[in-house]
Amino acid sequence: MSATDTSAPALKEIFNRERLRHIAEQTQAVYPAFPGKRFVALASEGLDALSVMQRMARVSESLHATLPADFPAALAILQDLAPRLNSGFVCLCLPHFVASYGRDHFDLSMQALKYFTCFGSSEFAIRHFLLADLERTLPYLHAWANDDHEHIRRLASEGPRPRLPWSFRLARLQADPLLAWPILETLKADSSLYVRKSVANHLNDISKDHPDLLLSQLGNWSPADPRTAWIIRHALRSLIKQGNRRALALLGAGEPAQVALTALAVTPEQLQLGQTMTLSFTLKSTSAAAQRLVVDYAIDYVKASGKSASKVFKLKTLDLAPGAVVVVSRSQQIRELTTRKHYYGHHAVHVLVNGERLGSTGFDLIP
Repeated sequence: MSATDTSAPALKEIFNRERLRHIAEQTQAVYPAFPGKRFVALASEGLDALSVMQRMARVSESLHATLPADFPAALAILQDLAPRLNSGFVCLCLPHFVASYGRDHFDLSMQALKYFTCFGSSEFAIRHFLLADLERTLPYLHAWANDDHEHIRRLASEGPRPRLPWSFRLARLQADPLLAWPILETLKADSSLYVRKSVANHLNDISKDHPDLLLSQLGNWSPADPRTAWIIRHALRSLIKQGNRRALALLGAGEPAQVALTALAVTPEQLQLGQTMTLSFTLKSTSAAAQRLVVDYAIDYVKASGKSASKVFKLKTLDLAPGAVVVVSRSQQIRELTTRKHYYGHHAVHVLVNGERLGSTGFDLIP
């Protein structure tokens, strides 16, 4: 599992010293011989300097150092421990243990990851097995896609994502996404939103490397089922932001919009970091027929060099009747993020409808 982490500083406090004591106490409850003080000492060493994922890995390593050396025996204890932990995120240390120390017990490890994912998620851990032995691991995921438990079905989709955040890339699945496609086919109309979000994110990953392949595959899916239609819409979000015509066509918005854009404004025209800007405008149909509109907006963020880079944000998808008028408004706080640093200057704001820029305005970010 990757030790890198760009999460907010507070997130790592999920694994604070109080939590480490909780883990020790609950492990002792199911395994009285557990050396809780030694575990806490090992897991606490250099804790302040560790990121959240590094802390999670440290807990796994400390459990390995304090539980029986025999993997099946240690695993049995951890399976008793899982329902007693008071955080789903903390439970990530359990599948991490399996990924780190269960490679020589493949089938037992697969069943353990299936069990542990119901308490947190085994999405990171399963990737180590996919990386080491794809042919042996994928059939388990195919079977899990038909499980009754939504957490297990989600693991079938989330685990083999080509570009899963906070994890390493799976090069073979990134090069050939059809290897995992039967899983996505099974889940394309899943009853669980939790699962459908994972499927959409998996498909969105594919769109970044194989857009034409993805569009061809999704063209075979019927949007008549609203659950499938939801997945398609969210799966295509990156391609829609790029104005990809084939993606827009799959959403029924492949033709240029026949609308008049008026009353375009950003208020206030000047704002400081931390304040909120509001974009508003009116769209009036100039078409004699109803049309579907995919409406987005883009902000050209000023960079340190003085140049700008555009970021597209989703607004809404709507059906506009002939001659109909719709007023669109969106507020957004301009604040520092871990992924974006702001610089003073003029930020252009553009309205995009069906992939085309229909008008521009902007605001000045001032000291």
